[in-house]
Amino acid sequence: MRAAATVAALVLAAAIPGPHAGAGEIPGAVIVLEAAPVIPGGDPSAAPPRFVLLKDGQVFVGGTQRLEAGRLEKGEAQALRKRARTVRELPGIGGALALGGDPALTMRLRLLEDEPVEVTAAGDPSQAPPPLAPLATFLADLLSFNHPSLRPYTPPGFAMAVREGRLVGGCRPWGFGFPISAALSGPRSVTPAEVAGWPTGAVPASVCADGAGPSASASKRYVVTLRPLLPGEQP
Repeated sequence: MRAAATVAALVLAAAIPGPHAGAGEIPGAVIVLEAAPVIPGGDPSAAPPRFVLLKDGQVFVGGTQRLEAGRLEKGEAQALRKRARTVRELPGIGGALALGGDPALTMRLRLLEDEPVEVTAAGDPSQAPPPLAPLATFLADLLSFNHPSLRPYTPPGFAMAVREGRLVGGCRPWGFGFPISAALSGPRSVTPAEVAGWPTGAVPASVCADGAGPSASASKRYVVTLRPLLPGEQP
């Protein structure tokens, strides 16, 4: 009873926004972990997911900007899915949890088999209270996940997001084959060839371009992010 009460109390902690609240769904995903990278001037909403397991055993591991892809043996994938089921069965799991330690460190875990469960956790998994030990060890292992099959992943495209804003330093010209006004209305997909030479993931770019309307002034500043997409994912 005490363990269940402790977990329930943690669930009632103030809600922590997920780092990827606007990310598209990943077809075939059964486990997705997003962890906002802490970098000066970065945009965590554009970071690739930290860990993704698909139903077919394909796995993706992300960092600040890029992803690696690999494939697990059947037994390896089953072991992770079994641990995910254990996490799902914790009393009071779901919603926002405080693990202890630095609350600026946030993670969003989505367990998508059967009825989806989403957990947003703040803090350091090593500081988690005993009732959350299965969740804490699972998060820690996914955060540091490595596998011999992992290789650099070339995404099929990038989700571009543009907003008005200024970053420290200079700016680059727009240079895409469509006006910047077309990208201000919402995320759109661009090809790897189009983003060659641009920063990707949580590292934004500063762009100088003409205003988005006939009455807008020239040389407005914009912040552009390019989030790598997984197979079948839409912006």
